[in-house]
Amino acid sequence: MTDQDDPDFGELRAGNLGVRLARDQAEVDASQALRYRVFYGEMGAHADAETTATQRDRDEFDAVAEHLLVVDHDRGEGAESVVGSYRLIRRAAAARLGRWYSASEYDISRIVAVEGEIVECGRSCVDPAYRTRAALQLMWAGIAAYVFRHRIAILFGCASLPGTDLDALADQLTYLAANHMAPEDIRPRALPERYVEMLRKDPATIDVKGTLIDLPPLVKGYLRLGGFVGDGAVIDEQFNTTDVAVLVKTELITGKYAKHYERKLRDA
Repeated sequence: MTDQDDPDFGELRAGNLGVRLARDQAEVDASQALRYRVFYGEMGAHADAETTATQRDRDEFDAVAEHLLVVDHDRGEGAESVVGSYRLIRRAAAARLGRWYSASEYDISRIVAVEGEIVECGRSCVDPAYRTRAALQLMWAGIAAYVFRHRIAILFGCASLPGTDLDALADQLTYLAANHMAPEDIRPRALPERYVEMLRKDPATIDVKGTLIDLPPLVKGYLRLGGFVGDGAVIDEQFNTTDVAVLVKTELITGKYAKHYERKLRDA
């Protein structure tokens, strides 16, 4: 195994919190339990019988993915320390299943055709007690460390807006489509049978400041990194969300972020 094949970048620390990859199945299980509590217990996702019985959010992609964790060392070490999670899938992992998770909602062929390594990010969640600026910045620092270690060209995935009421989400969807549409050569598009128009009103009528405040932290994080959205939203009835495709060309990450995260990675 070469250094670049090794997924582990160590751990980045900020006080009692750290961010690193899951080290064993017990930590992956803790991540799935956290996902269940957030997605099903808090956000109103609809559980099937197995999900209810196990109280775990899991699917076939978990077995091939790498799981980025935010851990609180004050809670202990190992599974009991997991307070945040983000699932990462690179080309080789997707090839083992023969598909990408996002492909169930979007045509991502233009992204997959890009030369170099790509990573699909999904299932982001943080324990309610840890939804602080410090924890979220640490999560992004971990993603950046992963990107630099594996020379990722494009980071992409589906990000969720809460609920399925398109009128309630009209400002957010319209703002994203009007201001952050991906370049055509890498633009994902919602599958025809699932396509929901994002431009739902005149963009000039939107309160931009208020809309930015209302956007989920994950979406705002992508936008701060110079990220884009795809064409069309998708309603996910199971998870009670309205999804948008998000992507970042890592070459567009500002020098400020690059230097900041490279320094943190060196220190780690």
